Amino acid sequence: MIPDSVIDSPIIAFTILLTVIFTVPPIFERLRLPGLVGLLVAGVVLGQNGLKLLDSESDTVKLLSDIGKIYLMFVAGLEIDLEQFRKTRNRSIGFGTLTFIVPMIAGIIVGRLFNFGWNASVLIGSLLASHTLLAYPIVSRLGVVTNEAVTVTIGATIFTDTGALLVLAICVGIHRGEFSALSLATLLGGLAIYSAIVLFGFDWAGKEFFRRSGDEQSNQFLFILLALFLASVGAQVIGVEKIVGAFLAGLAVNDVLGRSPVKEKVEFIGSVLFIPCFFVDMGLLINIPAFIKTLSSIWLTLAIVVALIGSKFIAAFLAKLFYRYNTAELLTMWSLSLPQVAATLAATLVAYQSLNPAGERLINEGVLNSVIVLMLVTAILGPIITARFATLLQLAPADIGTDSLTTWWDYETQQVEQQAPFTVVVPIYNPQTQRYLIEMAALLAHHESGRIVPLAITKAHIHMDDPQLVIALEENQKRLNLAREISQEFDVEVSPATRIDDDAALGISRTSREQNSSLIVMGWSRTTGLRARLFGSVIDSVFWSSHCPVAVTRLLSSPTTIRKILVPVGDLTRQTIGAVRFAQILADVNQAEVLLLHVCDRKIPQTLVEKFASQWTDIAAKSQLQVSTNIQAIRGDDIARVIIREAQAFDLVVLRSVRYRTAGGLAVSQVTTQLIKELKCSIVLLGEPNS
Repeated sequence: MIPDSVIDSPIIAFTILLTVIFTVPPIFERLRLPGLVGLLVAGVVLGQNGLKLLDSESDTVKLLSDIGKIYLMFVAGLEIDLEQFRKTRNRSIGFGTLTFIVPMIAGIIVGRLFNFGWNASVLIGSLLASHTLLAYPIVSRLGVVTNEAVTVTIGATIFTDTGALLVLAICVGIHRGEFSALSLATLLGGLAIYSAIVLFGFDWAGKEFFRRSGDEQSNQFLFILLALFLASVGAQVIGVEKIVGAFLAGLAVNDVLGRSPVKEKVEFIGSVLFIPCFFVDMGLLINIPAFIKTLSSIWLTLAIVVALIGSKFIAAFLAKLFYRYNTAELLTMWSLSLPQVAATLAATLVAYQSLNPAGERLINEGVLNSVIVLMLVTAILGPIITARFATLLQLAPADIGTDSLTTWWDYETQQVEQQAPFTVVVPIYNPQTQRYLIEMAALLAHHESGRIVPLAITKAHIHMDDPQLVIALEENQKRLNLAREISQEFDVEVSPATRIDDDAALGISRTSREQNSSLIVMGWSRTTGLRARLFGSVIDSVFWSSHCPVAVTRLLSSPTTIRKILVPVGDLTRQTIGAVRFAQILADVNQAEVLLLHVCDRKIPQTLVEKFASQWTDIAAKSQLQVSTNIQAIRGDDIARVIIREAQAFDLVVLRSVRYRTAGGLAVSQVTTQLIKELKCSIVLLGEPNS
């Protein structure tokens, strides 16, 4: 037996939690089960019904779980796409109202049928009213995010989550004290004032702070964390549950963060540490005998699951009638609004732990266990249905008929700058890869009758006469002289530049802006894994801060020898078409051929596969370049594995940088990451401004 003093040690408990978070989710994901299911199971195994290594009442678990709970709701607010919401505001509010009220009514009916009081029944209804965009990465990968039905569903999240949390705040407030019209009015008034302060005050303060702090990412990160906890504490001060404050804080700083590296760091910390602790704690609360008893008297669980699935379908069906959507759009909206994870679990735990003066819980163990079953069912069912029907959505393809790199991406300010010569900025540092980088830039610049700007960044020192700085400047001058010699071989104009800067990435972005560059061509950075996720790599920072597209290259041979180029295509978005145009222009320089590879799901009807291929054939044919461009469709479950296998016969693979949002802070695997690691040929990874 392990001594109680050891079990109660905060360090031991924290170590066990880290071990679980590190080992369990990957095992369950290999079994094709969500990683969060593994965390719940681990909580059950390690809790009082199992090995008794963790106690949900311990200070360590309580603290980490509380932080995880508010972090979960903070990320849920942070990840709501306000830009998408603004595009279809009226319809998003309309569908949000439907998918909130219909499940709310269904939940109230279920509560009353099983003899719950009105307050508890309304609370159960609010638990069904929200939804988590667990399948967002699927529609993003398929390139159908711009479909109106998908945009409306994404925008509706802000309405359903906010509404569900407000109902929770009222129900908990009523449960904890004597109900009266005055107390309710006081609660609602305080909540309205508090919400306005958080939403508008934090937004203003955040924008001011970010503007004044410049590139101080560490201070910006701390500001965001402070905003989260201030909002949570403020909610408790006015008598509202802290997860309401956390969600409002996420909405408030949403515009402030945008797609900045700070946002990625904030989400990363939550998804790898605090949010998993919350799910483990949920597992610790599961009483196995009571859970089995709940499932044996399955009617409550079945009623809640059926009520959720049926009511969400009715809401989507009504939206279909009102907005004249087709069947594929109906089923996609339904499946996207099915998963009940973030707001539902956090609110359920709050309601379960809410005690009135008599010591009674707002909801009982049966509802808690039923909601956990609901989460498991919908977290698995929703993404499966989305993957099946989102492929049937109609999406008008972007029209890029240009044969010039100057207009191959859609960037507003470029229209004003069309008269400027095509300029490629090439940051150089490693003499071993410098030649191939310059050759790639020179080939593109020659095709566009433009120029290249070899750029050498020198790390700044406090004293400008520092001997180390002098040596570094001399070394960089040698690299620039070599770059000039290489460029002259391709008969292109060359304008070498050197810059002294504290931050290499910002030095690159600032110089490219000063030079009015059209493209940045970079070499590969070796900063990967945890360090890159925590502190960011140069590539990440340039992708985010650059005003123009960025081509990150890993060239194993001279670009002049490239004869066969492979471009994986999974959607008809402008970014993918831009990658194809990039490949065609490079092929035009080298008299090479281009193959567009579409890896499709085995369940997709053959007619849709043929239609997709036909659309790409039309797009390729619009080019006036004399480039051989073919498309090949291959069915396969493992997209990365198929691309890696087919790429063996090619000299270069052109990829586009895609960053999928996470859902509730849950990690999402990326095909691009696996391709970069395992491809044996040269690679070009294209990123658009602020990507």
